[in-house]
Amino acid sequence: MNITLRVWRQKGPKQDGQMVTYGLEDVSKDMSFLELLDVLNEQLTLAGDEPVAFDHDCREGICGACGVVINGIAHGPEVTTTCQLHMRSFEDGDVIDVEPLRAGAFPVIKDLVVDRSAFDRIIQAGGFITAPTGTAPDAHATPVPKKDADRAFDAATCIGCGACVAACPNGSAMLFTAAKITHLGILPQGQPERDSRVIGMVNQHDEEGFGGCTNIGECTAACPKSIPLDMISHLNRDLLSALAKGNA
Repeated sequence: MNITLRVWRQKGPKQDGQMVTYGLEDVSKDMSFLELLDVLNEQLTLAGDEPVAFDHDCREGICGACGVVINGIAHGPEVTTTCQLHMRSFEDGDVIDVEPLRAGAFPVIKDLVVDRSAFDRIIQAGGFITAPTGTAPDAHATPVPKKDADRAFDAATCIGCGACVAACPNGSAMLFTAAKITHLGILPQGQPERDSRVIGMVNQHDEEGFGGCTNIGECTAACPKSIPLDMISHLNRDLLSALAKGNA
């Protein structure tokens, strides 16, 4: 395959960026998209040019570090992470646009790398429990109904990649925030901080500059872990309950 890449190049957060066109020949259909970027960077390095900066880590669809926007879609045309997207999803001669995750709360650091530390601060605002758990308890020590356990597991699969934010027309991170709140709020261990958790995390979400949720649903459509949209309903119920109790 011969592929033309149009890649966003930006030297730093205070510099202007632009799309730069590169041609790649003999691209294997079995190559992952990050391997394609590796090939491009090898080509640039051999030519004496600066390689494209992009985030990656596990390359197994687990860590969530690899998020970019491909042809206007977070992570690309398949519902998966960028590292698990393969070139067989494209055709010979395709022109592919590659951009960083676009969101006001995700400032560009360099090229395709954005600062997603806003997610860390949302977690710090309440995504934890303070109950001393000691060593791993026996599996049956704290009974959890299967329905609740399954729901908590679905929420816990969120990898914090940021695709939901990039896909949302409002730049909202409510799906991410809702997943973290639901994960702990539905389990017995997470009950003591349930009210303070939802208020703290939602307030931090807003302070970071993320937009509001209008239930468009692009977030869950782009989510590589298929976090359901009704997680946001769970967040809203917990938030209204906490506020009704006089918490603020």
